[in-house]
Amino acid sequence: MTTAGAPRTGAAGRLLGPAWPAALLAGLLATGCAASGSAGASGTPSPPPSPSPSASATSPEELCTRIVAHWSREILDSTTYGDYQSMGLSNGQYEILRTVVGAARTAKKRQGAEAADELIDREAAEGCADRYRSGTPTEGPWQ
Repeated sequence: MTTAGAPRTGAAGRLLGPAWPAALLAGLLATGCAASGSAGASGTPSPPPSPSPSASATSPEELCTRIVAHWSREILDSTTYGDYQSMGLSNGQYEILRTVVGAARTAKKRQGAEAADELIDREAAEGCADRYRSGTPTEGPWQ
């Protein structure tokens, strides 16, 4: 018989009162449910998931286009360009950026912000395609 307010225990002395769901949850969180690399039905560890092809297959040309377009938009209304190394650009990518920003500033004055935005995408893609047409430039680590 149990006393009112006293916790009950079941077989093997386990706590059965209102605290048992919290204890169970804490135990599950501490051990991790279905963790990556856990044993499968056969008892052998399951392999970790492999990265998706799109996550690991970004070409140098595509990466160049993305970063040049990003920084072109960032500095379009600025009077300075900043340090190309702090932007993660090579010297060649920085030259593409300067060309793209110059053209985008002219387009923005004449045709508006939307035209400048479209020009940035187009010119960054064309400049990077030209740069990486023959593969990765090998003129030096800064190129």
